[in-house]
Amino acid sequence: MTAQGGGAVLIENCAIATVDDRAAEHASGHVLLIGGRITAVGAGPCDPALVPDGVDRVDGTGCLATPGLVNTHHHLYQWLTRGLAADATLFEWLTASYPVWAGIDADDVRTAALGGLAHLALGGCTTTTDHHYVVPADAGDVFAAEISAAATVGLRFHPSRGSMDLGRSAGGLPPDSVVEGIDAILAGTAEVIDRHHDATPGSMCRIAVAPCSPFSVTGDLLRASADLARERGVRLHTHLAETDDEEAFCRERFGRTPMEYMESVGWTGPDVWFAHTVHLDDPAIAAMASGGMAAAHCPVSNGRLGAGIARVPDMLAAGVTVGLGVDGAASNESGVLWEEMHQALLLARATRGPRAMDVRTALRMATAEGARTLGRQDEIGRLAPGYLADVALWRLDTPAHAGIDDPVAALVLGSRPPMAGVWVHGRRVVADGRVLTVDTEAVARDVVAARRRLLAKAG
Repeated sequence: MTAQGGGAVLIENCAIATVDDRAAEHASGHVLLIGGRITAVGAGPCDPALVPDGVDRVDGTGCLATPGLVNTHHHLYQWLTRGLAADATLFEWLTASYPVWAGIDADDVRTAALGGLAHLALGGCTTTTDHHYVVPADAGDVFAAEISAAATVGLRFHPSRGSMDLGRSAGGLPPDSVVEGIDAILAGTAEVIDRHHDATPGSMCRIAVAPCSPFSVTGDLLRASADLARERGVRLHTHLAETDDEEAFCRERFGRTPMEYMESVGWTGPDVWFAHTVHLDDPAIAAMASGGMAAAHCPVSNGRLGAGIARVPDMLAAGVTVGLGVDGAASNESGVLWEEMHQALLLARATRGPRAMDVRTALRMATAEGARTLGRQDEIGRLAPGYLADVALWRLDTPAHAGIDDPVAALVLGSRPPMAGVWVHGRRVVADGRVLTVDTEAVARDVVAARRRLLAKAG
């Protein structure tokens, strides 16, 4: 995916939360986007000398401009299986879902990704990951399919080549029909990196290596995946410590906690980020802090599946980088990152008191800390000159937000605001609550048809 910046855009007369190093905010200001990058941010009108002829002027009166939100964990293919096993635990939900997912093909993945990505854009998200770990032998090129969908919608994309090699017959959770052999996984992962990973500045697509979880992959795969990722200079991702069941599995099978097990197979360092990290003891949090590993906090999915509440205030206090993720669309049927920001704050306060997290910390987790989780802290997640032109413009002049003087409090604590605009690399993807790059009604019809076919295959 080659980065294609839009023309010059001047967003003016809006409140601004830059989320920069100084946490600068402006009650009324401007953001100037040129050539895919932010060239000016500040209070009041923009210096006319900086504004090129023909600039697209956007009146942001009544709005708040923030960095585009960064989603650090997702499973886009699950957009087709939302609503299944609605009252199940994680292991029950997976057991019910695997037979359905075993029937997916590349067309299904592209349809699901179009639906999930468009919905993310409508919630202010400009960069998203995807962790795709179900790769049926006859499915076609599922990774090219989702990368194509991201290019169509226009989001910055960090797909992870997932995998499973520990089937039920060998003591794992997934059925044998959805696992791959380790040699095929490593060859397929290398091929995805070679074809799609773009390490250049401003890249729209970067690949990560992502074996699924301790209960669905072997230690040999975890070690070999870490070696491959480091040879190719890409990041490492997996699920970790999501449920008590996983804790029990790791202690019984490996004689270690999930974090101790990951340390034993080489998964430490600032190139690693873990999804969920709900059930961490103090030594595990200390290990993440000292090793530089980051966390993708997914509070809505954790609540939907009854997995528990991650110790985010403790992780932040220890110096762990914590981004936010929506997780799988089939374990978080809304798939909107704003809700993760909102719920992360509420759950932290519900468990630890009203000063456990403030509204600006929640916004930072959804933006700058998400960027750091993905290793892109110098490019996205802030509104500052030189950063990529990924911007969310939230409408706060609605009846639901009227009278809330602090725009960041209105955004994080209030009702979900409608989007006045979303720009990715300077290209406008959303305008006035409408996705400009795809026909969302047509995509919704395609999603319904694909879901019916998939469920029919599963019987």
